[in-house]
Amino acid sequence: MRRAGIALGSNLGDRLLNLREALLRLRSLHAGDEAPRVAAVYQTEPRFCPPGSPDFLNTVVEIGFAEDPLDLLAATQQIERDLGRVPSPLRNAPRVIDVDILYLGDLRFANESLVLPHPRIGERRFVLQPLADIRPDLRIDGRTVDEALLALVDDESPLERLDEAL
Repeated sequence: MRRAGIALGSNLGDRLLNLREALLRLRSLHAGDEAPRVAAVYQTEPRFCPPGSPDFLNTVVEIGFAEDPLDLLAATQQIERDLGRVPSPLRNAPRVIDVDILYLGDLRFANESLVLPHPRIGERRFVLQPLADIRPDLRIDGRTVDEALLALVDDESPLERLDEAL
């Protein structure tokens, strides 16, 4: 059984509710005996987004998944549609929900719609910080998540850990 790491983000509407709804749907995909892992929720300033974009709430979830990576992609895209994400011509436009697959076990996979592990996982503090909550020893590009997080010395974007639980 592979473990799938999935990043969740929301910066429109009731952001916490959006994360909770996405988590509920991801739990329905979960397979295996080991329970899903859910990181803390962090409020972050928008990075790589159009000017004036609202702050995000971000977290990372890990579930067991036995199917093909493209099945997981189809499921995560369906979650986005179900929760009201509307395609935008603007790159990184504000969104109700963003569901990104970070990894699926140690699988290496690449096609036109999915690359695993996610090619920018080690560059994004808003992903690495919650991932460190649940998988600090996970290796990405030869480094642990904790080591990758420490290497982001130039990324001083504020992250605020929230007390709200998913």
